[in-house]
Amino acid sequence: MAESLLGNRNINQLAFVVKDIEAANIAFTRLLGIKKAEPFLTGDSSVSKVTFRGVPTESQSKLAFLNTPTVQFELIEPDKNPGTMREFLDEVGEGIHHIAFDVDSIQKRLPIMEKNGYPALQTGEFTSSDGRYVYVDTLDDHKTLVELLESAEPRVTAWERPEDDSIQPLLGTNKVEQLAFVVKDLDAASDAYCKLLGVEKPPIIHSGSSDITNVIYKGKPTEGKSKYMFINTPFIQIELIEPGESPSTWKDHLETYGEGVHHISFVVKDMEAKMKMLEEMGYPVIQTGNFFNGKGRYAYMDTKATFKVIIELLERFDE
Repeated sequence: MAESLLGNRNINQLAFVVKDIEAANIAFTRLLGIKKAEPFLTGDSSVSKVTFRGVPTESQSKLAFLNTPTVQFELIEPDKNPGTMREFLDEVGEGIHHIAFDVDSIQKRLPIMEKNGYPALQTGEFTSSDGRYVYVDTLDDHKTLVELLESAEPRVTAWERPEDDSIQPLLGTNKVEQLAFVVKDLDAASDAYCKLLGVEKPPIIHSGSSDITNVIYKGKPTEGKSKYMFINTPFIQIELIEPGESPSTWKDHLETYGEGVHHISFVVKDMEAKMKMLEEMGYPVIQTGNFFNGKGRYAYMDTKATFKVIIELLERFDE
């Protein structure tokens, strides 16, 4: 097994760009059932020293860090100054902007990324500690940006229980199981991720027959053809999906938005009850189906308005 380009395989942060961090913070805190974190403003240019596309900028952002038992959620509300988050919000809208890795040395790891065709997009320094970051332009290959984080002391990412014991995760769990991308070319995307992570390429899985998968998209049966791959990392599984020609949420996403993040997943119990709860909250079902091998089922819920991404519910029959 080859070494990861970043020296580890720990995707430990999912970062969302949002328009209103106060509203997003309340919503995500409720979703995850975690201790509330207060948003804060990053330092000015004398502290943060932000450079975007090689040019210094006065960019500042409001941030909130929400710790779960596995990955950390970062919420980012950028100001109007030039920066990758501002650009993302203006051009793409709200959603997942990047995934992050803690690295031993940016000075050591950035040249490796650059040698592999991933130049620095934005750099800066932490407000509250002796630390620094760099966003590298991995968008074409990995369908999202990758952030390298370096700090003198370990970042605080440990999950803390809420003060109120009655606060529970909305879905019965706050463990994010998967981060899923829709891609045009599964082979190319998986090659890029396996090289980044330094892992062997897993097998490609083809969607099962329709009598097993029983896919319903927008209320109508469909073959929902696709091929996909699961790449395991210590904290979260990466799912890559190449849709086929039959109607599906994946095909619709690719044709409407292009390649990129499609959903995050949670493994739940009593999926019917969770679906009903979310529908009553104003989040309709998009697509349902069974696993290709018949050992579980899934439901995609239209949660983008609040959570900036589709949420998938997974229920495994063997559990």
